[in-house]
Formats: sequence, structure tokens, C-alpha cells
Amino acid sequence: MTRALTRTSFHSAELVRVLAELSLLDTVEQGDAFAEKLGQWVSFTDAITLSAVHNASTSGPSGMPEGVTSGQRLALDKAFERVQAGLVSSIGRLPKELSAPEVDTLDDPAFAYEPYRRHYQAQQREIELKLSPLRVHVREVLGQSSPRLRKLAALDVALDGILCEREGRLLQKLPSLLEKRFKHLRKAHPDATDWLAGFGREMQSVLFAELDLRMQPVLGLIEACDQDSTTGKHKINE
Repeated sequence: MTRALTRTSFHSAELVRVLAELSLLDTVEQGDAFAEKLGQWVSFTDAITLSAVHNASTSGPSGMPEGVTSGQRLALDKAFERVQAGLVSSIGRLPKELSAPEVDTLDDPAFAYEPYRRHYQAQQREIELKLSPLRVHVREVLGQSSPRLRKLAALDVALDGILCEREGRLLQKLPSLLEKRFKHLRKAHPDATDWLAGFGREMQSVLFAELDLRMQPVLGLIEACDQDSTTGKHKINE
């Protein structure tokens, strides 16, 4: 079954919760906090663009289906689960050298953290590489469906264009936030490496939370198929 992901406000998102538990949100400079930035993502010009997409006609050629078929819906579920399972597996495999380095390699925390930074950034690239085609595919299926789903697909394209770059800039800050955590733990354990395994799990928890956040738009599109089907049934029964 599809892993349960729910779209919530960013203030209550899993990613923010995890960062707060690691005491990392307070390390962001004043005026540059995640929640503050996300509240400023849609400008007046962006709102005009979204309004134009929303008001545009979604009528298609005659003979187009009135909704996503059960077979298509099942295929979307399987595609989502396949991509999610692959990414979860990738995040869950922490290279051994990251969890058990020699103590003397930790004398310079900034240098010692670089393998962790590269690992996190590689996982972010993997998430983007796998999620982008899936999102495009889901849009294509919706774009060949009912007027309501065609409009939703068009709005998702517009929103992605507006939010993608800004979201990327914020998510790129995560490795630097984790570096602060790494240095704090190193300072607290100057003569040991037993804390590294725990830090590795913390890094994975942030990656899992980022994955949940970034999969929400795709999940929302897929779940809209069910809502569209329900709406259609209501109309038939009226």
C-alpha cells in the first residue's frame, strides 16, 4: 500500500519537527527561517499566473475520458510505491565509513564533515532524479482525464515553476544545518566516536522527512483521482 503521507502546513511538517528536535531551527539566521521564507513564496505576479491557469479553459477533444480508470489509478499507485521504496532503501543505506571513522580524522570537524555533506547532497540529487519523472507522468495521466483533473495538472505545472527554485534553495541549507549538529556532537565527545552512529541516524531522519515533504505534491495529485471519481458519482446520482 502507499505509504501514508499527509499534506499539512510547513509549520507542522515532519521536516520542521525533526529539525526542531535536533535543535537546528534556531541556528538559522534571523529573517531567513524556513517557515518565514515559505510564507513568502507566492508573489503578486505568481498569483496572477496561477489565476490565469485556474481560469483557463480545460475542455479537451471529444471522446476524452471523464476520469482516471481503475487500471490507471492502480498503475499510479504502483509507480509511486516503487519510487518511494527505492528512495527509502537508498536513504537507509548509510556507508560504513560514515558511521565508523577513526578518531584522529575528526580533529578538524569542518573537514571531517565533508563526506557527510557529499552523502546528503547525493541523496538529494537521487530524490530529484526519481521524483521529477514520476510527477511529470502523473500530470500526463491527469492531463488526459476529466476537466477538473486537467486543470489540477496545469496548476501543478505552474506551482512547480513558481516554487521549485525557492524550495531547492531552502533544502540546500539542510547539509549546513546538519554540519552544526555534527560540530556540536564532536565538541561534546572529543575523545570518542560512539556518537557518530547516532548522528548518522539523525541525518537519515532528516532525509526521510525531506523525502516525505517532496513526495507530497505527487501523492496529492494521485489522491485527487479518487476525489474526482467521487465527485463524478455524486453528479450521476443527482
